[in-house]
Amino acid sequence: MSQHLPLEMMQERSAEAAEFMRLFSTPSRLMLLCFIAGGERSVGEIQDELGFKQPALSQQLAELRTAGVVKTRRESRQIFYSIADDRVSAVMQTLFSLFCPTEPQPHASPRSIQTKDMAVVPERASAQADESAQWARLDPV
Repeated sequence: MSQHLPLEMMQERSAEAAEFMRLFSTPSRLMLLCFIAGGERSVGEIQDELGFKQPALSQQLAELRTAGVVKTRRESRQIFYSIADDRVSAVMQTLFSLFCPTEPQPHASPRSIQTKDMAVVPERASAQADESAQWARLDPV
């Protein structure tokens, strides 16, 4: 697919794509987007269901609002959040199908994913401030 696009176009779009993908780069923000992608949610519902503390939740929601990927709706004293960018919905659908399938995938385990030419191999795990991240490297198959 990328072989048919001019290199200049890919270079111009790479910074935009990297900044967009940064929005999905922390487990808490990813979970927040996943929850909101399931339907419009009130701040109280988000806080109760995900267990986020108010300062952290406000910071994450503000960042997502500033990036234009979520929108708000006020009803009386409640504020509701929903996905505002169709690209986020597409990414969330893809991530959900890859990492949260309803049926076990015979070709993938929770620790590695196999593609046609590459395998994702876990390298190390780390935990920081109630968040953990799994780092992986791509190895040729």
